[in-house]
Amino acid sequence: MSDRKPVIISEDQLEEQRQYIQQIRLMPDAPKSYHVVTYGCQMNAHDSEILAGMLRDMGMEEAADRESADFVLFNTCCVRDNAERRALGNVTWLKEVRKKNPRLMIGVCGCMIQQPGMAEKILKQYRFVDLAFGTANLYRLPELMLKALESDQAVVEVEVEEQNTIAEGLPVQRLRHDAAYITIMYGCDNYCTYCIVPYVRGRERSREMSAIVAEAEALRDSGVKEIMLLGQNVNSYGKGLQTPVTFAQLLKTLDDVGIPRIRFMTSHPKDLSDELIDVMAHSKHILPQFHLPVQHGNDEILRRMNRHYNRAQYLDRVRKLREAIPAIGLTTDIIVGFPGETEEQFQDTLSLVREVGYDSAFTFIYSPRTGTGAAKMPNQVPEDVSSRRIQELLKVQEECQKKALKRFIGTEEEVLVEGLSRRSDTDVSGHGLHGLSVTFPGTESDVGEIVRVKIVGAKNNTLTGERI
Repeated sequence: MSDRKPVIISEDQLEEQRQYIQQIRLMPDAPKSYHVVTYGCQMNAHDSEILAGMLRDMGMEEAADRESADFVLFNTCCVRDNAERRALGNVTWLKEVRKKNPRLMIGVCGCMIQQPGMAEKILKQYRFVDLAFGTANLYRLPELMLKALESDQAVVEVEVEEQNTIAEGLPVQRLRHDAAYITIMYGCDNYCTYCIVPYVRGRERSREMSAIVAEAEALRDSGVKEIMLLGQNVNSYGKGLQTPVTFAQLLKTLDDVGIPRIRFMTSHPKDLSDELIDVMAHSKHILPQFHLPVQHGNDEILRRMNRHYNRAQYLDRVRKLREAIPAIGLTTDIIVGFPGETEEQFQDTLSLVREVGYDSAFTFIYSPRTGTGAAKMPNQVPEDVSSRRIQELLKVQEECQKKALKRFIGTEEEVLVEGLSRRSDTDVSGHGLHGLSVTFPGTESDVGEIVRVKIVGAKNNTLTGERI
């Protein structure tokens, strides 16, 4: 954990931003509608909810799409190269839209902008962008928006020194009424050699437990049935607080709040404690699911990734989870094509996948990120080799997934219905207790409700059920 203590944005600073919001509301030429485009993880999705909350308070209504909005804000990701290219491609596309609507304002924010040199690139190559800011400046959107409205030049601000800040009490425009994100910590101290996150999100800093509990209680009172706790490594929550607490202690406290379903992600295997496993096993509301990124099955690759555990230690964590919670849903992240990965080392990943038998896995081809340790490593794996390997991995995981999901057939699941099925307007879908997608007959009136179903089938990564 970093020795730097988090800096809580003061009430005076937040009040200053509220004053900017009021000024924008009174401006006759201010945008009347907004559309936020989000790339990346759940952390980015929740950041977008906060950005939307501030834009709503500025007097803007949410537009249905980018083409009909007066202000389009791209909240970007830079974890992988393709996410960055997609974001920049869509920003460029809006240049043509702007020709038809000269009043259109365009903003770019988030992790991509926080990278060294990216702000300068935006200024030079994307002159039609009005506003750009990094992850550390999110709470200052009203101030930066006002500057952009009052200026003929692009407003670009990236403050690296502000990366240890925490802003409480920001407005939120939640995507759902039945489920909500709660960020419990920011940043990361692990510095995995393939990962850009510590450089764009800053060092680890935890919110006070009292603030998290208060947010959870407010969500409970508003009718929310499920919360997802967010952090780059939730297992290390609380280490830098004035009165240190563990993630297990936080979960135990939240379990007593009374929200029916509690989930979290993401976890680092090296910090998964026996205490956390025990709290999960004896909880009332913490769902029996765990996302435990392994990244690779070979010890040497794990060492060069700077993961701080080996294959045996990871498998020990899996064993303890399944001993304590036999039906636990287990998912993971896996990278193929890491620099220097041999065929033999890749086979170690395949054998680990077979041994664990994940319910699902997020698989990626290694993507070099400028500034990370792995980007400088020799023996970068050729693209054709990485492409072949990920296809092999997907085939093995598919086989394992089919086997893993069959264990749920004949069991009962509680499903939080999220919406109508994309394949049939007579079915609804949502996620069960174990984190798996479940589809069963229903109507739009079921959305937002927890429904008990019997699982009767499994196909691909989806379970099918019948209402009990």
